[in-house]
Amino acid sequence: MRTCIDRLIAQPHVDGPRVKSEAEYISGRLEVCRINGEISNDAFLDAGAIQGALEMIVNHIDMGVSQREIHDLLVQQITRANRLEEKHPGLDKIIEKGR
Repeated sequence: MRTCIDRLIAQPHVDGPRVKSEAEYISGRLEVCRINGEISNDAFLDAGAIQGALEMIVNHIDMGVSQREIHDLLVQQITRANRLEEKHPGLDKIIEKGR
């Protein structure tokens, strides 16, 4: 999860399609990983909050919110992703394994 957000923050301009693509990737990976037993239902539900936040960020971009505010929203998700990794060690690696 952290890697997905880091990838977005590294961009000089964060656009809606790129964030939407990451949100869709996370959604798909979470579903596959849950079905395959790679993550627990708790991890699936907890990580869904980041996927939902990314979708909310897409809406903010579409409404014309400044890049600075978008960046701040992404930074907030880094904090959330770090907490998720503490609660569910290895989650980021499992999600990124699908790339």
